[in-house]
Amino acid sequence: MGDAAAPYHSPMPERLPQLSYESLPPDVRPLADDILKVSSVALGGPYNALLRSPEMARRCFELLDYLRFETTVDKRLNEFAILIQARISNAQYEWWAHEPIARRAGLPDAVMRDLQQCRRPAAMRSDERLVYDYCVQLSLDHRVPDALWQEAVTAMGEQAVIDLTVLSGTYVMVSMLLNATQVGIPNGGAEPLEVFEPMEIRRRLLACPPPCGPT
Repeated sequence: MGDAAAPYHSPMPERLPQLSYESLPPDVRPLADDILKVSSVALGGPYNALLRSPEMARRCFELLDYLRFETTVDKRLNEFAILIQARISNAQYEWWAHEPIARRAGLPDAVMRDLQQCRRPAAMRSDERLVYDYCVQLSLDHRVPDALWQEAVTAMGEQAVIDLTVLSGTYVMVSMLLNATQVGIPNGGAEPLEVFEPMEIRRRLLACPPPCGPT
């Protein structure tokens, strides 16, 4: 693996027992019903934690429902942005859950493999490159340069850029929730992401494409 690429922790046991539908209070079950209509993981993943705070869970669910299914951002690009946040956060479950969704939406395997290995993808389409630069800059530098902002607004429109921004921030929250509660891959599956130190992730993902630097 070499230099700073070595993992710095091992998978740990989950911190919250899985809630069952039957264990939920009657007034929370309508929310669980709504989750079950769209969730590929039933009440697992982030929902197992969110349902500990039912009113917050309702509000988060409505936001996630919009960002996943009603957003103005193309589905392929939306899922790419989610995977970017999963990679930045070493969020194993989030990557595991969204990689197949991204593939069905048309995100190329080559792009996902590079990102999974914590590299700037080499073969991105122009719209994928724009989403990558926007989300990585915003997440790791907490700012977007003027030229990149204008490029994004020109290419996508103001509403889609705002939707993309909120999606990125929301999946920072989801990543934090999954990591804090140590949600594992179901059935003991292998973790899809090598875990890197935050500064190593920053170094790798912010690396500029060739030609890089002054000529």
